[in-house]
Amino acid sequence: MLLHEHLDGGLRPETVLELARENNYQGLPTSDADELKRWFIVDAPGSDLVRYLEGFAHTIAVMQTRDQLERVAAECAIDLARDGVVYAEVRFAPELHLNAGLTLPRVVRAVLDGFALGTKEAANEGHRIVVRTILSAMRQERLSERIAELAVSFRDEGVCGFDIAGPEDGFRPTDHLRAFHLIQREDFHLTIHAGEAFGLPSIWEAVQFCNAERLGHGVRIVDDIHEVDGHYELGRLANYVRDRRIPLEVCPTSNVHTGAATSIATHPIDLLKRLRFRVTLNTDNRLMSGITLSGEFETCANTFGWTLNDMEWLTLNAAKSTFYEFDQRLAMINNVIKPGYAALRSLETQ
Repeated sequence: MLLHEHLDGGLRPETVLELARENNYQGLPTSDADELKRWFIVDAPGSDLVRYLEGFAHTIAVMQTRDQLERVAAECAIDLARDGVVYAEVRFAPELHLNAGLTLPRVVRAVLDGFALGTKEAANEGHRIVVRTILSAMRQERLSERIAELAVSFRDEGVCGFDIAGPEDGFRPTDHLRAFHLIQREDFHLTIHAGEAFGLPSIWEAVQFCNAERLGHGVRIVDDIHEVDGHYELGRLANYVRDRRIPLEVCPTSNVHTGAATSIATHPIDLLKRLRFRVTLNTDNRLMSGITLSGEFETCANTFGWTLNDMEWLTLNAAKSTFYEFDQRLAMINNVIKPGYAALRSLETQ
């Protein structure tokens, strides 16, 4: 189960090269696929959010036509399915893909068609996956209300929610209240990037003013948790987020690469899990971090000593927190997730 993955952050390096050659894009740092793959991965000492964002200029540049968007979306679905992901909500910002003359609706249609093609191809390979999309508006721009309307207009065709993304510092969630209120009036779903590069005020506004159903990243809620005499005390906001079971879309490796955490070992995901926040494990950008969802589970299991029970708990958290309809969430939990973990346990005992 994957709730936080950016379409423009998960391309295959080979695809970036092929699309760049086809469209005479000259901006790539290298024409060698292996070198390009290494360049995209932001794991050098001193890397931060600025370095992390450099790669998106290249991926977005080769995602400007219908064919490009359809191919990238199809490959995303296939790659996730091959990794064992059975359900994914993949987000992207339509406003970033207009340079070749596409309209906003045509951008969304191309991506949805790509996911449908990729899902079909994955099924032909024997992999079952459901891929739905979240439309993001860039918080430093002023198109959020239009993107919210766009998300609602495609709600019956594969779009499952609305989000704002981009720089938190200086671009408050409340700048986009009209968009959030539109989503709420339409009985639709929203998640907000908050609590990654900026702290508690961003989370507070997202929850209390914008009524976010989920928090994209949200790890800075740890700033409202303090260790006192060997136990942890939660502040009012942390208590509220935990009590309301507001899901946290946590992306550990990405947080390390953007400087939001110093290492996996010191990342707050394990503390938040132990304190029983509604934690979910996610990738954010597979290309920029050089990861897969299964790899993230393995890394965290090795770092924190997680067992299959812990991993199942996190997966069930994600299943309960999707923007899927209740009956479909329940069916996925009972017919896919629980039997899947039961099969893994049987392998452990052999």
